[in-house]
Parts: sequence; C-alpha cells; structure tokens
Amino acid sequence: MCNFNNQTQETKEALHLFMSKAAQSVGGVNYLLALIEAMRAKKPNPLMQKNCQVASNNTLIKWNKVIFKDKVDLIQNILVAHREVQEKDFNILSETNSKTKKSIINMSRALAPLEFVVTPQNPNDGEGFNFRVFDTLEDDVIIFNPVFIALFFCSNEFTKKAIKYSL
Repeated sequence: MCNFNNQTQETKEALHLFMSKAAQSVGGVNYLLALIEAMRAKKPNPLMQKNCQVASNNTLIKWNKVIFKDKVDLIQNILVAHREVQEKDFNILSETNSKTKKSIINMSRALAPLEFVVTPQNPNDGEGFNFRVFDTLEDDVIIFNPVFIALFFCSNEFTKKAIKYSL
C-alpha cells in the first residue's frame, strides 16, 4: 500500500491529484511536507497525541478524538498484511480469520466519527482540507482513505512521488 511504484496507473493518478490539491490548499508542497515531517517526529505515533493535533511552522492538523495504541497497531498490522496490494481501495474486511475480522469491525466503529482538519497557520496560504479515516464504511466493505494512510503511515518519499508524478 505504501509503495508508490507498485500502485496501478489509476491509483497513482488519484493520489497525485489529491496530494497536489492538498498541497495547494495549505500553501504549497513544502508546507505539506513540513507537516508530514512534524508528524513523523511525534513518537510513537502522531495519532496517539493527547492534544489531538500536530503543528509544523506553517500548517496544523487537528482531529476530534485520541486514538489508542491497540487501534494504531491493528492498522499497522493490516497494512503489513496488505503490503503488496496495488489498488487504492482494497477491502480490509476481506479477512478470513473471524477474530481479526471482529477486531477490524470494532476498530472501524471506533474510528468512523474521526475527522482530520488540516489548515495553514496563515489564512492567506489557503483554506486547508479535511478527510476521514475511511472512504467506504458499510456492513461488508471497509476501505481506508488513501490520504489517511499516506499522511500517517507511509514515508515522505511516498508523498513526494505522489506529488511529482506526471500524468
């Protein structure tokens, strides 16, 4: 999931389009990359920050709920298990193990109301953007939002490649 070169043409184009628009809405590519760097500096994971926000010099990301370690670990385990998946919209509920499936359902219920708001600290830089954890959340289909995965779990190189990708 986090290897840009292994993605399909359609996925690369979708990621490029969104990351480019996201960068423009916060003041530019460097501001978005600086935010991602600030997020990577938070240990063990920025999602577990008690104040539910991470700030760089020019950009701020906030969310409305603390995510606990067990949920972050489950997301990382899902990503490791689906490392070679090349579609941007793979169903994480396709798991065959019933115990793991139940954990995924519980995680999705806990994270469904979560919304991330990215804003530039200077209002003249742009209006910012927001996103959720899941693109699709139905009874038998749960699909991660690729932006959520890219910002919180993939490397900076992934984001750079997505932004620089030429159609």
